[in-house]
Amino acid sequence: MTKLDPIIAVKDVEASSKWYQSVFGCSSMHGGKTFDILVAEDDEILLCLHQWGEHDHPTMTDATITPGNGLILYFRTENMDIIRQNVERMGGAVAEDIHLNPNSRRMEFAIKDLDGYYLIITEFHRYEG
Repeated sequence: MTKLDPIIAVKDVEASSKWYQSVFGCSSMHGGKTFDILVAEDDEILLCLHQWGEHDHPTMTDATITPGNGLILYFRTENMDIIRQNVERMGGAVAEDIHLNPNSRRMEFAIKDLDGYYLIITEFHRYEG
């Protein structure tokens, strides 16, 4: 078995952790100022947050670059409406409101997190090849 645990570099791990928990209803498994692991209800890893410049990771040393260049965090969820309400309640910026994606034929919307990472939130689906 192989699984992917995405790790993104952020300016403030604790603030980003609270933001993601408020938006997605996930939980912190690790906590701390330099690294956190966010898990979904079933304890599956949703996302890891890493402080810029910590632990000498070569791709996380320059906090002046634009975060997320070439990256989309694509969340498939059964809770799209709840997540959208959470973003609205927090006063978060919506990059694209809920719409039908003509390629996936799924409803989705897009937001940016505290560091500018682009997130697409889409209704849960299984890939059909």
